Amino acid sequence: MKVYVLTDMEGVAGVISFDDYVGPEGRYYETGRELTTLEASAAVQGLLDGGATEIHVLDGHGPGAIRPDMLHPAAKLIAGRPLTYPFGLDSTFDAMVIVGQHSKAGTPTGHLCHTGDRLQIDCTLNGRSVGELGLNVAFAGYFGVPCILVTGDQACCDEARALLPQVETVAVKRGLSQGAAIHLHPDRARALIRDRAWQAISRIGDMAPFQVEPPYEVVSVRPSPDGTDVVRKVVAGDDLLEVLRQIWG
Repeated sequence: MKVYVLTDMEGVAGVISFDDYVGPEGRYYETGRELTTLEASAAVQGLLDGGATEIHVLDGHGPGAIRPDMLHPAAKLIAGRPLTYPFGLDSTFDAMVIVGQHSKAGTPTGHLCHTGDRLQIDCTLNGRSVGELGLNVAFAGYFGVPCILVTGDQACCDEARALLPQVETVAVKRGLSQGAAIHLHPDRARALIRDRAWQAISRIGDMAPFQVEPPYEVVSVRPSPDGTDVVRKVVAGDDLLEVLRQIWG
């Protein structure tokens, strides 16, 4: 069984702030990388325990988060830039797992919530407001690949279940605001991720891909350059991957 693990950083237990953790200029960036890599490795171990035979891990965090020397040795790492949709995913995969995901822009109790970057106000796919999570499960669904597990903050897990009612989730922290949260201890978070990954792969037959029928329209809403209005970027087409490449281009 072949599984694709997509990773981000802001939804990881112990990652506390944008300024200190998520970019190379942050004083705790290396700590953030270690925390992210260990959560990804916990998911890999759980998937292996559940019968996965090949696991690819995507370093999906913008400036990079996965430390190759700390990643579970059974995993194959997809990393480097430039990298765009489909990020090495194709129809040969049996499942997707998302680790360290955050909720979409504007979520009131979404810890470190944003969509793409911190300026974006909203993004819609065929009229439905989605964040990075929604776009990720949609492009997996393009290949017929179900997302079986999502880990991140509580608001992200709620967002995941609204899209995929059968999906397994692990909430590793609960946001009190965009900048504050109650975190599980990283060891506890990893143990839960490992166990839930095993459960998720055992339930793969219950999981359906998140599929959106063409034609596709993605709308990105951002502040105007002077901050007095909003700018809407609209991209439409019959191929979801091409639409997603253009909306972020």
